[in-house]
Amino acid sequence: MRGVTFDVVYLARHGQTRWNQEGRKQGQLDSPLTVAGQQHAADLASVAATLGVDLVASSPIGRAMATAQVSAEALGLTVQVIPELAEVHHGEMAGLTTTQANARFPGALEQRARDKYTWRFPGGESYADADGRAAVALARIALAGARRPLIVSHEMISRMLLRNLLGTGPAEAITTQQPHHVLYRVEPSSGQLEELTTTTTTTTTTAR
Repeated sequence: MRGVTFDVVYLARHGQTRWNQEGRKQGQLDSPLTVAGQQHAADLASVAATLGVDLVASSPIGRAMATAQVSAEALGLTVQVIPELAEVHHGEMAGLTTTQANARFPGALEQRARDKYTWRFPGGESYADADGRAAVALARIALAGARRPLIVSHEMISRMLLRNLLGTGPAEAITTQQPHHVLYRVEPSSGQLEELTTTTTTTTTTAR
């Protein structure tokens, strides 16, 4: 990313929510963390406290804020809210299960499967829209002086953050899966991506 320099970036997903359990599309709507989600936040904070994090940035959506706050308190930092870290806007599909979305918008998810990057949720956003927001978010975090930020957001926008940090193509970027207990460690200069599991000491490393 031109003009944006980090030593390392940690990307976290918010803890599990009630709608995650129910299989509902959240987007920029919100639902509370479950008991498991609260534990995900606590586990993340325990790991973050060992990583030399110098800034905690969060999506403005409640589930991310609740997760980020636990880490910020453990680190003695204040959460920096970055509006551009909000999840991809699911428009009229937000709050629906996949079955409900298929019934209300016949054929739409099949169209999405053919080109996920440019397909736009009805009344919402596409990955391409969020890609631009991700670049702005990273620039804002860099402007704040962070060299080792922890960024707490959402699975879909996190894919676009990774794309911007590593320079991957859209098709590769949207295949990334980030369970709630996985923390990405990204070294933009080397293109290295490491998956840290916050519930165990197991890690896997992939060169990108």
